[in-house]
Amino acid sequence: MQLRPSSDAHGSRGTQKPPFDSMQTPQTHEVGRYLVTPMTKLTETGQYAASVSIRRGMHDRVFRLIPRFDSATRAAVYALAQGRAFVLNNQLA
Repeated sequence: MQLRPSSDAHGSRGTQKPPFDSMQTPQTHEVGRYLVTPMTKLTETGQYAASVSIRRGMHDRVFRLIPRFDSATRAAVYALAQGRAFVLNNQLA
């Protein structure tokens, strides 16, 4: 894997971390009084893990989901669907 140099806040050049070390956070969706944010992470095996953040006010819950996916898009769609189901079926209590 080839890494590209990046600049930090002080202008120094370094290397970026491999993509499996970072979470990719797509757009937040409003579901009733909650904000649902699907998240994906590229794992060391090359598959994508799905997580979902469900927020109301200052309280935030993050659920890591079990299935793994071949694409970040599929993982994000699954996470969003699960988050919406948690909220709409009142499974957060």
